[in-house]
Amino acid sequence: MLLELLLAASTVLPQSGTVRTDALWSAALGVTKHYLVYLPPSYATNTSRRYPVAYYLHGYGGDETNWVQLGHLDAAMDSLIAAGGPEMIVVMPDGDNSWYTTWNSMGDYTACKRDTTRKEPASQFCVPWPHYDDYVARDLVHHVDSVYRTTPDRAHRAIAGLSMGGYGAVELALQYPDVWRAAASHSGTLQLMYAGPHPYAGQDVYATDIDQLEKSSGPVWPSLHEALGNDTTAWRSRDPLTRVERLKATRPAMMPALYFDVGQDDPFVDQNRAFDAGLSALRVPHEYHEYPGTHNWEYWSRHVGQSLAWIGAQFKDGQ
Repeated sequence: MLLELLLAASTVLPQSGTVRTDALWSAALGVTKHYLVYLPPSYATNTSRRYPVAYYLHGYGGDETNWVQLGHLDAAMDSLIAAGGPEMIVVMPDGDNSWYTTWNSMGDYTACKRDTTRKEPASQFCVPWPHYDDYVARDLVHHVDSVYRTTPDRAHRAIAGLSMGGYGAVELALQYPDVWRAAASHSGTLQLMYAGPHPYAGQDVYATDIDQLEKSSGPVWPSLHEALGNDTTAWRSRDPLTRVERLKATRPAMMPALYFDVGQDDPFVDQNRAFDAGLSALRVPHEYHEYPGTHNWEYWSRHVGQSLAWIGAQFKDGQ
């Protein structure tokens, strides 16, 4: 009788995926970087199966552990799979405070190594060559496809993130449309050049000089300035809406599917509204939501399941 009860329970209780820490050498950065990877429940037992992959990027001041420790992404994936959603691998890399782009300068690697005020040791934070876009899009993707049983093509890859990582996810998907089929952002800084009005009123004003960019960037200015410098042309070239315009004009069939959401009290809500309006004006399909909340982990942990479910639907539609 006890054995029957245990067998019955095993058919009801959902299986859990596993989370492990791994590392790779990045030629683009010149250092070894760590990442977390979520492997779905069947990964260990169904050894011939291959899986789609979602990459989830952390925000400013974060690291590769955030999405699991603070966002409970692994629990969200387990719940979605138990409810009948598709199984997939989720990779969560360490992106430092990089904005997931190639910097306009080399930075001061020596000074970075001497800095003792950060919570992360220099060996995990400082890089001699800040080419973070190539690190994620080329080094990391190639490494993951070679180490794990992925389905190694664009149709089975997506990228997502929060805040700085939300910007990075959308920007990378538009910069490397051959790599990712879809991109999702939570609370992303999706309009680098947006200077007002606040609140958003449908008549966008864009920064034309570095002083306006500093004012509109608010508390993220120091890190954005370190990455993008004083060249407004460099800022504009990395603005997601600029990327959309270029991709639509040159390779419209490669436009990634886009999802983004933001809290109604988030400091970047106007940027997201402007990006939504810009995409609509260009007639680029996308999904946009505003929910109660602000720029914190309470909001992101509440909504990570929605981006995961949306990504799962993109994979399903692509099969």
